[in-house]
Amino acid sequence: MSPAGELRQILELARWAPSGDNTQCWRFEIVSDDYFVVHGFDTREHCVYDLDGHPSQISFGALLETVAIAASAHGLRADVTRRPASAETRPEFDVRLVADATISPSPLLGAIKTRTVQRRPMSTRALTADDKTALEESVGPGYAVTWMEGFGPKFAAARLMFNNARLRLTMPEAFETHRKIIHWGVDRSPDRVPDKALGVDAATLKLMKWAMVSWKRMSTMNALTGTWAPRLQMDLIPGLACAAHFVLKAHQQPVTIDDYVAAGRAVQRFWLTLTARGLYMQPEMTPLIFSKYVREQTAFTTTSKLHGQAAALREQADKLIFTDALFPVYMGRLGAGPAPQARSERRSVEELLQR
Repeated sequence: MSPAGELRQILELARWAPSGDNTQCWRFEIVSDDYFVVHGFDTREHCVYDLDGHPSQISFGALLETVAIAASAHGLRADVTRRPASAETRPEFDVRLVADATISPSPLLGAIKTRTVQRRPMSTRALTADDKTALEESVGPGYAVTWMEGFGPKFAAARLMFNNARLRLTMPEAFETHRKIIHWGVDRSPDRVPDKALGVDAATLKLMKWAMVSWKRMSTMNALTGTWAPRLQMDLIPGLACAAHFVLKAHQQPVTIDDYVAAGRAVQRFWLTLTARGLYMQPEMTPLIFSKYVREQTAFTTTSKLHGQAAALREQADKLIFTDALFPVYMGRLGAGPAPQARSERRSVEELLQR
């Protein structure tokens, strides 16, 4: 069944929700004009960054928050219920659209399609007090935002990302993920990440494309040239060229799927709010992910020497991020323009329908 009318308009906006590496890890089943089911699927079987499914669950939350915001344009409330019997790896959410006279169009509606990732350097102009207040209020009462501003804290965050990138770029399991999600030779991609959006210069991009044919080639390039060039361009320089880094933290430790979905909804409100204020953002999730793997002794690579690197990175992250009694669920950097020239787009609604 193909959606029509208000439901189609809602799904046309909802499909722009962010997901890890633009995987769009959901499908829509249309039941009626005011009722549909979101069939989620995590990527733990083939993505080293999602071994517990939590990053995908955050993406489900971002989608559901986008549905709610899109529905507000029509005076509708989106009531969401997760089916408790659905598998952890494939959660299902019933979404019913209900007319509600108290619902008014969200001020975030206009930011849904323009929200994007900026991996290149941003303006270093500091956030205004109004910016920070709006962003802190956007996440809701169950969350808090901590900031890393000024040269010293930004350098510490940039150094963490620079060191973390060495782990990512020398890990065969991460190589397989990167190889699948990069769309070469384009500045727009409906289902992957365009190579021109990666944030590296043309020469480095050519080397990356050559090396990513196989792990053997990548290992050879790493041995001959090291990993400093992509890490410098994608992590260290951008880490300094921004207004601030931030960490979104939950007041209570997330445990269940519903906890991570709620965190994803907060992330999307935060991201849309900064977009509406003329700012851009780049997620910086991998330090949180690998710190969690080390803390929970999750086997994430068969390369034994990388476990020591991950443990050292966890210590570095603990000093920078895990600084209070709250529970980090998301991290990134943000700042003013320029706007990115390349970006991920989305599959059509028809392509996202459950078959």
